[in-house]
Formats: sequence, structure tokens, C-alpha cells
Amino acid sequence: MKKFMIRIFFITLGAFLAAFAIEGFLVPNQIIDGGIVGISMMISYLTKINLGILLFVLNIPFILLAFQLYGKMFILQTFYAVSMFSIFVGLVGGKIGIVTHDGLLVAVFGGMILGAGVGLVLKNSGSLDGTEILAITLTKKFPVSVGGIIMFLNVFIYTCAGFVYGWDKAMYSTLTYLSASRVIDVVLQGLNEAKSIFVVSDKNLEIGSNIISQLDKSVTYIDAQGGYSHQKKKMLYCVVPRMELTKLKDIVSSIDPEAFIAIENIHEVEGKRIKKY
Repeated sequence: MKKFMIRIFFITLGAFLAAFAIEGFLVPNQIIDGGIVGISMMISYLTKINLGILLFVLNIPFILLAFQLYGKMFILQTFYAVSMFSIFVGLVGGKIGIVTHDGLLVAVFGGMILGAGVGLVLKNSGSLDGTEILAITLTKKFPVSVGGIIMFLNVFIYTCAGFVYGWDKAMYSTLTYLSASRVIDVVLQGLNEAKSIFVVSDKNLEIGSNIISQLDKSVTYIDAQGGYSHQKKKMLYCVVPRMELTKLKDIVSSIDPEAFIAIENIHEVEGKRIKKY
């Protein structure tokens, strides 16, 4: 129950931030977001129907569609998130004033606040927009990716925005979407990006002992076989913070300048011997 209440709190906060970004930055400057939110904003602009009502009504079919794809908890939390989002948009619409009229500031900071709100909702197993649900459904019927469908839908939406608001507003809307997307990634994945490293060398035991002694990081040895030489050898694997990557590479190169190193980004690490990155 405690975890559930914390999740509900962050979903509520995320819905409020998204509503604040839309009413304080986007709507007054005729700049839109992508997906169902963007469609709702254009319809509201053309018909003068309350935006909060449109957000709720247009998302309901996708929430019902999600019953076939997700569990009951996700459906309930998404319904709550969409409801609070719609209520906040309706409450703050026209009451909080315009933060700025500068299109670039709106796209960057409005997008950042919107991304923070959407990211909080997504991180707590909810959703504010039915576009992703629709995309997942379509991928089951057509040989296309979720990302490809969402991109196609947003290209269509921003093209429509060009005819409705003008092409400069459509370009600012695209920039807003990119800004929001980046912040969503940060919220979901965190700022403290770590690195996973694979090292192939005949001196991996020596390299590993130096990593342990100098960086205080655990290493794992994996049995491997060379593709050309067919000789058995040890491959070294470890995870280090981004700030210590250069020092690790120095250790490897000082012991074996010809060692093969493969580096990947990772955003979350769990385990008994793992320190916070």
C-alpha cells in the first residue's frame, strides 16, 4: 500500500507538471505536443471545445484497447493519470498566465517540463497518451516497430499543425517534442549513466587484479575462445561509473596496449555487490 500511494503521488505530480507545461507554455503560443495530446490541442483550437474534456474523451478508446495488452493495475493507473491530467488542464487553463512568448524558450523549457511530467507518469506505470498503446496494437498486425509507428503519427500531426498554426509553429512543436523526449529518457533512465566494459586480452587476470585494487570495482572472468586462433582465453567484464572510465582504460592500456575493449552504456545496475552510480 505504501508503494502504491507513492506511485499515485508521483503520477499526480507528473500529470500536474504536464498540464502546467501545456497551459503555461504551449497553448498560449500555439505550439503542440505529439500524439493524442497534440490532436486534442488542435481540435480545441479549431472548435473551442475545452481541452481537458478532449484529452479525456480521446484517450478513453485507447485505455479500453489496453485491456487486451496490459494488466489491470496499468489500466487503472493510466485511467487515473489521464483523469488527473484532464482535470489539471481544465483547472489551470487560462488561469496561470503566459510564462513566455519566446518560441525557442517555449520549445526548450516547456518541452523539458512536459517531459518531466510524462516521464514521472511512465516511471510509475501509467500513461498520459494513448499513442503508444495504439502503436503496440498495430505492431501485432503489421511488420513495423513501435517507434516507427509513433514517428509516422507525429510526422502526420506536425504536418497538420503546419496548416493549422503555420509552419514556424510546427517546427517549434517538433523541437518541443524532441526536448520532451530527451527529458523523458533522463527521468526513466537517470542521469548517472554507468559503463559496462568487456576486455579481451591474454593478460586479463593481471588487468582484473589492478581494476580491483585501484578502482575498488568487482570484475567477472568469462571463458571465451578466439575466433581466428581458436585458443581458449579469459574475457573480463566489469561495470564502472562514467567518471572512472578513463582511468580503467589507462589501466588496460598500461598492461596490454593491444587489448580489445568494448564499452556500452547502461542506465540501471542492481545486485548485492553493486554500488550506487
